[in-house]
Amino acid sequence: MKKLALAERDALPDALRVLLAEYPRDGWEMDPGFDGLIRFWLDRHLMFRKLMGELRTGTEALLDRKIEADRFAGLTSRYGGMLVNGLHEHHTIEDTYYFPKLVKKDARIAKGFAILDKDHHDLDEFLADFVGRANEVLGLTANRDKLQTAAGHFQNELAKLEGLLDRHLIDEEELIVPVILRYGSRDLG
Repeated sequence: MKKLALAERDALPDALRVLLAEYPRDGWEMDPGFDGLIRFWLDRHLMFRKLMGELRTGTEALLDRKIEADRFAGLTSRYGGMLVNGLHEHHTIEDTYYFPKLVKKDARIAKGFAILDKDHHDLDEFLADFVGRANEVLGLTANRDKLQTAAGHFQNELAKLEGLLDRHLIDEEELIVPVILRYGSRDLG
């Protein structure tokens, strides 16, 4: 049986991707049901990916000694805060508003929403680790040698979080967008 935990899976099970087979990703934007809600949702996901990219790029620049410690600290604090706060807000809205409505639209994929909800809780743990590692790095900006070492560990934490977040976002998109394309978004607000 395919593993369903976020850290172990490489996709949602095929049984939950039944609507994706009917509404493949490469046809989404051409579908007449591709409306403002879908665009908004995908834009939020794109923003999270861009924030992860900015954090990765800033950390690489620090490790390569291409930016000063203070500049790195400012970027990490800004983008890290935007990422963590944005994800918490996004996941709360999904879990309390959208998922309960979407799960009722097609019983074949109901388990997918339980998986995505669990992902949110799992991601909370990884985000807490990320915040801890970021705060550790930000506390070392006065000592460049210690900062460099800690930034290497931070880079590993970022890579892990980025992979998990991307897996979750892809799975979420491939479950939710086809549901909205099939059943519409009028009752979703």
